[in-house]
Amino acid sequence: MRILVDANEAQVAALDELAKREQRPRAAVIRAAIDDYVARNGRKATLEESFGIWGKDGEDGLAYQERLRSEW
Repeated sequence: MRILVDANEAQVAALDELAKREQRPRAAVIRAAIDDYVARNGRKATLEESFGIWGKDGEDGLAYQERLRSEW
């Protein structure tokens, strides 16, 4: 799929330099940058969404552990 992205001259120059150094097309460098961005931010979003998932019903983790162990 093709997308249209506006980039300033400095960004294009930096992309061209990376592409030349890596001997890859500019488009390949952009795709790699997008993959990296999505991987880093997707992981962060997952961590943020799961933060505090334990004990959402209000029970403290230690209290839960003690309640389970008291059943033994």
